[in-house]
Amino acid sequence: MIDPYFCLQLLMDFSGKYQLESHENFEAFMKAIGLPEDEIEKGKDIKSISEIQQDGNDFKVTVTAGTKVILYSFTVGEECELETFTGEKAKTVVHMDGNKLTVFVKGIDSVTELDGDTISNTLSFDGIVYKRISRRIS
Repeated sequence: MIDPYFCLQLLMDFSGKYQLESHENFEAFMKAIGLPEDEIEKGKDIKSISEIQQDGNDFKVTVTAGTKVILYSFTVGEECELETFTGEKAKTVVHMDGNKLTVFVKGIDSVTELDGDTISNTLSFDGIVYKRISRRIS
C-alpha cells in the first residue's frame, strides 16, 4: 500500500527562485533580535531573492539581499549550522511536515510554508512576529 503522506511530501518541491514581495513587522522584529539600527535601515526596503534547490530531504538555499549573499545547506531531520540575521552561527535541526519547514534557532521560531508559487515565512521571537511573503520568479 502507498503511504499518501509520503506522496504528499514528494509533491512538495520547494525548488525555485523567489523574490520577496512583502513583509510585515520587519523593524520591530530586527530590533528585538539585536540587529543594529543602521543595518535595519539598509535592509527594510531590499527585495531579497532566495534560490532553493531541493533534492529529496537535501536543501541548498542562496539568499541575496542587496550585496549580501548567504548560503545555507541542510538535510531535513539532521543537525546543521545556520546563520541568523545578526550573523551568528548556530547548530539546529530543520524539520519538514508536508509543505512546511520548521526550525528553532537562537530563540527564533521559523515556519516556512509553500503554497503553489508563494512561500510564506513566519518568524517569532519574544512575542514579536515577522512575516515575509515571496513569489516564485523562476
